[in-house]
Amino acid sequence: MALSKEELHKYFIRLTQSRARLLIEYPFYGVLLTHVKLSIDEDCETAYTDGMRIAFSPAFLDDLSDSEVDFVMMHEILHIVLVHCYRQKPDHELFNIACDIVVNSNILKSKDMDNGSITLKKYGESMHLTPDNKEGYEFTAEEVYDMLVKKQGSSNSQSRGKNGQKNKQGQGQGQGQGQGDDGDDDDASANSGKSGKDKNKKGGKGTGKSKRKPGACPDEFDSFDSHGKWKRDGEADEELSDKWTKILNDTAQVIEITESDKGQGSIPLCAQRLLKEIRNPQVDWRTILNDFVQEDICDYSFSPPDRRFGDSDFFLPDFNEKEDRVEKILFMMDTSGSITDKMLASAFSEIVGAINQFGGRFEGYLGFFDAAIYEPVPFASVDDVLKIRPRGGGGTNFHIIFKYVNEKMIEDPPVSIIILTDGYADFPKESEANGIPVLWLINNDEITPPWGKIARIKL
Repeated sequence: MALSKEELHKYFIRLTQSRARLLIEYPFYGVLLTHVKLSIDEDCETAYTDGMRIAFSPAFLDDLSDSEVDFVMMHEILHIVLVHCYRQKPDHELFNIACDIVVNSNILKSKDMDNGSITLKKYGESMHLTPDNKEGYEFTAEEVYDMLVKKQGSSNSQSRGKNGQKNKQGQGQGQGQGQGDDGDDDDASANSGKSGKDKNKKGGKGTGKSKRKPGACPDEFDSFDSHGKWKRDGEADEELSDKWTKILNDTAQVIEITESDKGQGSIPLCAQRLLKEIRNPQVDWRTILNDFVQEDICDYSFSPPDRRFGDSDFFLPDFNEKEDRVEKILFMMDTSGSITDKMLASAFSEIVGAINQFGGRFEGYLGFFDAAIYEPVPFASVDDVLKIRPRGGGGTNFHIIFKYVNEKMIEDPPVSIIILTDGYADFPKESEANGIPVLWLINNDEITPPWGKIARIKL
């Protein structure tokens, strides 16, 4: 029977109230939840996400307390943020377990290791420990998956050894070891061959309440949420992944993190690892910028080399007791239509990395370009850079960068120009740089600029 408007309204009120509570108590999760659709699905048994929305069964929702609803909401949003719905492994069932262990353990840490916070009265304490009884928040889903595969291989090997010994003695007996499905529409445990019901008839284990130790890694998929809506065809949704990369970055910037948080409001370790992957620079900026301006920040000072002596084998340094700044570096970031949010995040990461590698003694300008140029904004710190918002979305034109420098910055030109781009445009002649060193920071292995220094970053 279809739900009435009044019943639907009642359920949506519960879900929006949960989101409001999390915005106050655990703002990282709450902010992320503002970016997903919440829905009621009468055809599902519990709850699920498909990477775009979070859905609850009405009956399941009726059985949950408010704190339990909050936990399920946190569980599902972490699946989305970590892009579990699109990551592929040969054994779907083991990967289901690995993802839930990582997600639940991160929520447990966010809630001050209160085991009751990840417990549902009808399902018990949610799994959060790896096969070696370590907390899942210490690992990625792939690392936990590898542990599970290794454990399963070891168990199968021991089982084969015991059966072989029994058969040799004439004492072997057949015994069904069943694994029930997880209730998914698509049956994530298709590899098992038979349904949990059939296996239970033969003495196997289904997915009902298990006798495992609370929080321990189960022998089969044992979760309150369905993974049947996860995409299993190997075609990851890059647009959706880029969207959540940007949302994660933006959310991290608005969440205040302090050492006294004790977990509340802070970013869980799984998200911190993901942010680190996004934000960690791949380029040794100290080496590159020293090549450009020939200046060691603390120990020695080199004058910018005269281009007439560019082939000289060495420079003679003067000892420098003051801490100079690497100034007037012009970063120009490609924001044409071919640049994704993940590419932009990587580009911002490199600029932040350059500032950090020089201990903050670094400043310059950051501008954006597509078919037009957007006036560069000065920066002197990481905070300054993170306040600058990208603009653009059209075609790509490198010529306008040098035209801007030669017309607008002629009286105070940058000591070098660093262009972060995918390189898909016509390159100008080197003479347009007017003697200013140029670094092309390319995010692929396909394009090679005809002149200037080249460095590459990989997504």
